[in-house]
Amino acid sequence: MHRATLATTLLLAAAALTACEPTTTATGTPPPAAPPTPAASAASPSPAGVGATRTAELQNFTGLGLQSAQDKAQAAGFYSLHSHDALGRSRTQLVDRDWKVCAQTPAAGPQSINVAIDFAAVKLDEQCPAQDQGGSTPSAGSSMPDVKGKSVASVRDVLPRSTGLTVKDAAQGRAVLVESNWQVCAQDPAPGAALTGQPVTLRVVKFGEQCP
Repeated sequence: MHRATLATTLLLAAAALTACEPTTTATGTPPPAAPPTPAASAASPSPAGVGATRTAELQNFTGLGLQSAQDKAQAAGFYSLHSHDALGRSRTQLVDRDWKVCAQTPAAGPQSINVAIDFAAVKLDEQCPAQDQGGSTPSAGSSMPDVKGKSVASVRDVLPRSTGLTVKDAAQGRAVLVESNWQVCAQDPAPGAALTGQPVTLRVVKFGEQCP
């Protein structure tokens, strides 16, 4: 073989071997592989709406039984439910099925589900008053209010807690056990008298009875 041909063959063989070997660094160590490209992360949820108050449609419950009104309100998402005696006698709604709704606060319409709903109610066999008489409990202040026709229970709520209260049946001398069932016929001190801590005396009969 001629020398020129042999030299060319050796050069070609060396080039082929070089192409098959991995590239090395100056120290003879192969370079580290490039890290994989991270996958695109999922989009973060939008903060819009976070902390927003949910609203729902509040029904007009007037005329419904108190228990039914409460069940329907809860089904709509309202759970802060309260009730009071619309006749102002300070009776407690122990058995909700025995009461019916006369009015409600707030009125029907879109409301926050966190709103407090208050039902003004009377017993099933009673008539709703023209105006709610039990929505708030006023304080007697410094003078004796006119409590004639009020229930003994509501009078007790109005007077200062420290007031000594004597209640007497004005008709038959009966014991006054359930104070919300008795109405005031006469009072001492009289309406407008200064309240200085003196005891209060009420003469009463049951609701539905005539004062003597």
